[in-house]
Amino acid sequence: QVQLVESGGGSVPAGGSLRLACAASAPVFRSYAMGWFRQAPGKEREFVAAITWGGARTYYTDSVKGRFTISRDNAKNTMYLQMNSLKAEETAVYFCARQRIPYTASARYTEPDEYDYWGQGIQVTVSS
Repeated sequence: QVQLVESGGGSVPAGGSLRLACAASAPVFRSYAMGWFRQAPGKEREFVAAITWGGARTYYTDSVKGRFTISRDNAKNTMYLQMNSLKAEETAVYFCARQRIPYTASARYTEPDEYDYWGQGIQVTVSS
C-alpha cells in the first residue's frame, strides 16, 4: 500500500491560477510515469495530463493545452500541475496517479485503468 498526497487545491475566480502538487515516497514515485485526472460532479473521471518517469515527455488533453503544465521533481518526489486561465467548467476533484509499470510509458496513458495507485483527490473550484 502506498500513499499519494495532493495539495494546492482551493477556490479561484475564472481566469485564475492554481498549482497542484502530488507527493510520494521515493520508491513509489521515482521510476514511474505519473498522471493527473479530474472528476466533475456527475461526470466520469477524465484524463488531464501525464508525464514520463524521467520528465522528458508530457501529454495533455486537448482542452488544457497551452494553459496547464505538468512537471516533476524527482529529487523531491513530487509532481506538479500548474493550471492557468482556469474555467468554471473545470471545477472538479483532481487526482494524481501512478502508472502500473516502472521505467516505461504506456500508449494508454489517458485511461484510468493504466494507473495503479491514486491519491485521495483535491477539490478545485473555479467561480464564474
